[in-house]
Amino acid sequence: MKFANLAGRAAIVAGAAAIDVETASHGRFPADPHAVLAQWADFRRWADAQSDRGDRPIVEADLGAPSPRPTQVFGIGLNYRAHAAEAGLPVPSTPAVFTKFPTCITAPAAEVLLPSPNVDWEVELVVVIGIRAYRVAESAAWDHVAGLTVGQDLSERIVQWAGAGQFSLGKSFPGFGPMGPWLVTPDEVPNRDDLELGCAIDGETVQKSRTSNMVFGVSRLVAELSAVLPLLPGDVIFTGTPAGIGAARKPPRFLKPGEVLTSYVEGIGTLRNRLVAAPAER
Repeated sequence: MKFANLAGRAAIVAGAAAIDVETASHGRFPADPHAVLAQWADFRRWADAQSDRGDRPIVEADLGAPSPRPTQVFGIGLNYRAHAAEAGLPVPSTPAVFTKFPTCITAPAAEVLLPSPNVDWEVELVVVIGIRAYRVAESAAWDHVAGLTVGQDLSERIVQWAGAGQFSLGKSFPGFGPMGPWLVTPDEVPNRDDLELGCAIDGETVQKSRTSNMVFGVSRLVAELSAVLPLLPGDVIFTGTPAGIGAARKPPRFLKPGEVLTSYVEGIGTLRNRLVAAPAER
């Protein structure tokens, strides 16, 4: 199943059209996508019995982040060996965790303001939690996942490395967490642990890898995070980026106003984010 946020309303993607959840369920499930994620187990049972024919056109500009208001947003650093190597850092023995503040989350086709000339790209597979997870075993971790989506962990590198390191601030400017275009349940992706992902700038490929190259897979990440704190329905995990970031290039390369950043994950979909200059301060 593909679950979408269409103009702020929960929807099931059915081909080129969508089924409005609140309307089709006669109010059993609400229009708010976040509220539907909070009832994920019941919703899945209902949704699996629905027709595969939608009656609402899907317009790219109407798509929002499938989990629009996560309580917690986790990021995982250095989770691909080639990325750790290009950064000149050792591969961690346990997941390197930071947070992105939830206000950075934006739509899959949103324009993104560049606050400086030092903004970098990081395509990532994103996990959305559907069932509360606390101290879950790695073998049971996938049972708590609502689905997978595509994300960009955009990063302002000067802020990120200021002081002793300000990862959460440098990765949380408005628009620095585009997600979408929808949430795909794990049973519908070709191989949930081995998906191609990549991104391009104006058609030029800058990252390409497979999620099977992650140091810590989805199951391990859910188990490790839930060992410390509860993961709540709608929570988001950016699982790490492969090699190919701009800061590691010689010379470094960063995003510029007018460029279009296209990001994809196999079996899930594509983000298309146009970069625009932030307005001058008054």
